[in-house]
Amino acid sequence: MSVKAKYQGVLDLGQELNIQNGNVEEADGVLKVSGTAGTQYEKNLMWDKIKELGGELPQDIEANIEVADETVFHRHTVASGDTLGKIAKQYYGKAGEYHAIFKANGDILENPDVIHPGQELIIPHLS
Repeated sequence: MSVKAKYQGVLDLGQELNIQNGNVEEADGVLKVSGTAGTQYEKNLMWDKIKELGGELPQDIEANIEVADETVFHRHTVASGDTLGKIAKQYYGKAGEYHAIFKANGDILENPDVIHPGQELIIPHLS
């Protein structure tokens, strides 16, 4: 199996996330990938996929993934059934971090229990 085939899931995820300025080269058994993710969350997703396919410290891939917008962790469009707790669990792994999202979106949210589909929320970096 070629290295590119091994990491095809990473390349597919890069397309799904619309990674900009993407470049992929294979040389001497090492896959070199680069590009720019929209947010830190998307960069993390790429690294998680690399580790899933290649292990914690893969030796057969070199990735240089930049982040276009470092001012936020991510931007989330509210879907039907979303709550701030559910969104916090998705991005931070802990529903209790919903207060950080509420605070970062104080200009559009008045109550942490009331969000509406279609709203774009800033998911801030946790301190």
